[in-house]
Amino acid sequence: MHGIAAAKTAAEIDRETQRALNILFAQSPAAKAMKDKAKGILVFPEVVKGALIVGGQGGEGELLANGKVQGYYNTIQLSVGLQAGAQKYGYALFFMTDEALQWLYDTDGWEVGSGPNVVVIDQGAAASATTTSLHSDIYAFFFDMKGLMAGIDLQGTKITRVEK
Repeated sequence: MHGIAAAKTAAEIDRETQRALNILFAQSPAAKAMKDKAKGILVFPEVVKGALIVGGQGGEGELLANGKVQGYYNTIQLSVGLQAGAQKYGYALFFMTDEALQWLYDTDGWEVGSGPNVVVIDQGAAASATTTSLHSDIYAFFFDMKGLMAGIDLQGTKITRVEK
């Protein structure tokens, strides 16, 4: 599981993040429209998920705000249940309010579901979403999915700032 086992350099994450955003904005006009209104975008270009009853997923990414890298983060989730398979994907969290972005800065390890409201925008919802119809603190977009595994969920995902 390359994304979990091998720590990447800041330069590698920077390159992967730009590639990932290009893919996301090409796939989702809603994400592209939202980018200029977002206070910050936390991008995880490659998350690797694998499971055989007990599963795990993880990856590294960066927070962009005001056109600059504001910090590097990792994402980790463990799960138990009826599951099998492997998958790679990316996801981006669009922080739409100053308060939501400050929450990320102030927490030392944030578990999704225990802070500001995160709304997952699937491809169907993204088609009808506009910047005037969206009113939540944080929006999540998944992109560049590869592999065989049903369902992606952020509930219980831990996001922690790391030094690079």
